[in-house]
Amino acid sequence: MQEVLQQLANLQYIDSRIDEIRQLRGDLPEEVLDIETNINRYEAKIRQLEEEQAEITAEKNKLELDIETSLEKTKKYEDQQLTVRNNREYDALTKEIEAQKQFVENALSRIDEIDKRLEEVAVELEANQKLLDETKELHAEKKENLDNVIESTKAEEEKLLEKRKELEVELDTRYVRSYNRLRDGLTNGIAVVAMEKGAALGMSLPPQTQVEVRRKNKVIIDEHSGRIVIDPSFFEEAKKQLNI
Repeated sequence: MQEVLQQLANLQYIDSRIDEIRQLRGDLPEEVLDIETNINRYEAKIRQLEEEQAEITAEKNKLELDIETSLEKTKKYEDQQLTVRNNREYDALTKEIEAQKQFVENALSRIDEIDKRLEEVAVELEANQKLLDETKELHAEKKENLDNVIESTKAEEEKLLEKRKELEVELDTRYVRSYNRLRDGLTNGIAVVAMEKGAALGMSLPPQTQVEVRRKNKVIIDEHSGRIVIDPSFFEEAKKQLNI
C-alpha cells in the first residue's frame, strides 16, 4: 500500500507542477485568440469599405459619362428645334430636352451623395486601418510573450506529461480513475494532500485519522473535502524521485 500512496503522491506532484507551468501562461492563449478575432473583424470591415468605395466610385464615373452624353443630346435637340417645321415636332423635342435635363439633375444629386459617402468611407477606412495596425502590434507582443513562456517550459512539460503516462500505467486503474475524478471536481486540482500538524489544507483531522495517516498502510479520505490525505514524507520522496 505504501507503493500506491507514493504513486499517488508522485501523480499529484507532477500535476501540481504542470498546473504551475500552465498558470505561467495565464490568460495569454485566450487573449491571443481574442486579438486574432479582432484582427479578422477589422480586416473584414476594411474589405467591405474598400468594396463599397470601388462600387460607388465606378457608379460616379459612369454617371459623369452619362451626364456628358445627356448634355450632348440636349445640345443636339436644341439645335434641331431651330429647324423644326411644326409644333408637334417642337413639343416632342422639348420633352426630350426636359427629360435629359431631369436626368442630369438627378445624376448630379446622386454624385453629390456619392461624394459625401466617399468622404465618410475614407474616414472609416482610416479609423479601421489604425485600429487594425494597433491590434496587430498588440498581437505580436502578446504572441511573443506566449511563445516565450511556452518555449521556456515546453521541455519540462513534455517530460512531466510523459512521466504522468508512465505512472498511470503503473498505478492500479481503480486508483487512477478515483484520482482523476476527484481532481477534475476540484477548483485547485489538488486531490492528494499532505497532513501538516494534524490538518489537511488547514482543516483539522480527527486524532484516529491522524494515526492512520502516519501508519502509511491505507488510503485515507478526508471526510470534509473528499481528498486523499497522506503523510508528508511521500511528497518529500516524490521530489527526490522526480527531481523536479
